[in-house]
Amino acid sequence: MLKEYTDSYRGKKVGFVGLGVSNLPVIKRFLASGALCTVRDKKDVRANYPFLAENGVEFICGDGYLDDINESLLFLSPAVRPDLPGLDSARVNGTRVTSEMREFFRLCPCRKIAVTGSDGKTTTTTLIAKLLEAAGKKVFLGGNIGVNLFDSLDDIGKDDYAVVELSSFQLMKMDASPDIAVITNIAPNHLDWHTGMPEYVDSKCNIFRFQDKNGVLVLNADDEYCRGFAKSANGEVRFISGLGAANAEVYFDEEGIKRGTELLVPDCGIKIVGRHNRYNYCEAYSAVRDIVPVECLRRVAAEFGGVEHRIELVRELDGVKYYNSSIDSSPSRTKACLESFRDKVIVISGGYDKHIPYDPLGALFLRKVKFAVLCGATAPKIARALDEAGFTDYVTVGDFALAVRTAREKAKRGDSVVLSPASASFDMFKNFAERGERFKEIVNGFKE
Repeated sequence: MLKEYTDSYRGKKVGFVGLGVSNLPVIKRFLASGALCTVRDKKDVRANYPFLAENGVEFICGDGYLDDINESLLFLSPAVRPDLPGLDSARVNGTRVTSEMREFFRLCPCRKIAVTGSDGKTTTTTLIAKLLEAAGKKVFLGGNIGVNLFDSLDDIGKDDYAVVELSSFQLMKMDASPDIAVITNIAPNHLDWHTGMPEYVDSKCNIFRFQDKNGVLVLNADDEYCRGFAKSANGEVRFISGLGAANAEVYFDEEGIKRGTELLVPDCGIKIVGRHNRYNYCEAYSAVRDIVPVECLRRVAAEFGGVEHRIELVRELDGVKYYNSSIDSSPSRTKACLESFRDKVIVISGGYDKHIPYDPLGALFLRKVKFAVLCGATAPKIARALDEAGFTDYVTVGDFALAVRTAREKAKRGDSVVLSPASASFDMFKNFAERGERFKEIVNGFKE
């Protein structure tokens, strides 16, 4: 299927705006099929991809990178806005402007289950895949979680399942929805990229906007935005809750996860900690409850230890536990992280500024933080929020390694040190994973 698709562009011009995880495997496929490939990027990226130049790829870089677009097909990377000057002209002139994920949805032969939201996307997506695998299904997991599904199309059969994490960046370019859609929650995020909160929220709606009456939409009844989405759904809506919402078919309380009066999994049977992870389990099971037996849910809950960089226990040293939650790129993620701990913690926060409000951190830190170490571009904003709330037990430092060492100095036996940045990573690192790995490297390097 994939080869037939790429072969249809043999001798034709296929362009790529931005490279990286999404577009690089795609360009290799088109090159192998004999397409005439171009890379368009505002930055001069030629030195980063010498093998592409060696294979005849044309690079168009600089301020005019979107001028005179004449490709038959043009792939946009997730971080490229679809309304950039030049793209509309290209469409009018006959160029088909698309994305790797849009093409995957168009060509994929199997049932698709997709997850979006501001928090909990990766864990919920991973749980859905694990539940399906436990039920004996063949699963292809990818999307925003980091695996290129387009590149796997030739391996996917009609009886398999594609489980996809979708960001707002990806959803803005979509014109198709999955068979089963999950929205975990909505909180301010990526407002440095979106024109504002309305556009951010509207982009999330694309995950269910194109469903028909056979579609399924799983929503968090405890989230105001999610409740509002229900009236626009074309298919079945399934609500979940952790606050006793009457319309929730799958929910959790202090006893565990339930459906109706049935206790599906006792709380003590769930290996990963945190109230937010109970939401993730409810959403994941609600999405696949017609496919996955309850016994599989219980088995996954007992065995699944969590996803890397999400409240990941790195080490215990001198009676202090060190946790890596580098995925916490917004205040709402940090709230979910800190609420998972019974006692106050020492937290390391700060990073790249996505222009989202940090006011909620003040009250949160008063309740859940013993001492805070701030660093990165958002440190001054976080400090202002803490000052306004009357939280004074913090220090600002200029270096990430120094921040981790400072946290160690402040910690005493019985404490927990948590990397929960409440910010993106791009001021110091290429992504949250690199930040988390650096944290683990520093912590594992501490001498006893």
